[in-house]
Amino acid sequence: MLTKTIRFVLLTFLMQAVLPVAIGQEVAKAQKDPYPAMVPLEQYLSPDQNSEIALARSAAPASISDAAEVMVLGREGYTTAVPGTNGFVCIVERSWGSATDFPDFWNPKLRAPHCFNAPAAKTFLPIFLMKTNLVLAGKSKAEIAQAVASALDSKKLPALEPGSMCYMMSKQQYLGDRDKRWHPHLMFFAPGDAEKSWGANLPASPILAANDPEERVTIFMVVVGQWSDATPGPE
Repeated sequence: MLTKTIRFVLLTFLMQAVLPVAIGQEVAKAQKDPYPAMVPLEQYLSPDQNSEIALARSAAPASISDAAEVMVLGREGYTTAVPGTNGFVCIVERSWGSATDFPDFWNPKLRAPHCFNAPAAKTFLPIFLMKTNLVLAGKSKAEIAQAVASALDSKKLPALEPGSMCYMMSKQQYLGDRDKRWHPHLMFFAPGDAEKSWGANLPASPILAANDPEERVTIFMVVVGQWSDATPGPE
C-alpha cells in the first residue's frame, strides 16, 4: 500500500513538474514555426485569374503596370497571363519567395505583389520561379535551398544585372503575420552581402537592407509616401 502511495505521489509530482515544461516547449515551437509544412495548394491559389492580375498590377503605379507583363500562379507554376510592352513583369509572390528560415515560409495567406524592371525580371525573378517549381514538386526547405545554391554555382541561374529593382507599392500586400501591409516601398538588388558598403541598418541611417545568403543578394528598401493608387501610406 505504501509503495502504491509513493508511486502515486511521484507520478503526480512528475506530471506537475514535467507536463507544464513540455506544453511550454510545444507552445514555443509553434510560435517559432507557426507554419511547419506546406498546406494544400488550393490555399495558395487566387480564386480567379482576373483578381490575381489586378493584384499583381497594384504593385506599381498604373503608368508602369498597365504596360507590364503579368504572370499568375496556377497548378503548374507561373505562366504569362498578359503580355507586356515596357519590360516590366508584375507578379504576386507567395510565401516561399523568402529565405527558408522565414517563419512565414509556408504561410498560405501571404501575398506580395512585385513589379520588376527588365534587369530584375531577367536575372532575379528566375530564382523565385525556380523555387516555385520546386515547391510544386513537393521539395523540402532543405532541398529547395540546396537546389538554388547548385543552380547559382553552375550558372544555371543568371548573375544579377546592375540596376535591378522592383516596385512593392500595393495597398493589398500581405507580407506575413507580423508585417502584414507594412509600407509602400521600392526594392533595389545588389549581389552578395552589401549592407556595410551602403551603410545600411546603422543607427540614424535612412537605408534599410536585408541580406539573403540563400539567394546571394542584398535587398535595399526605400519607403515611399504613397501606395500605387496615390493614396497616402502609413506614417
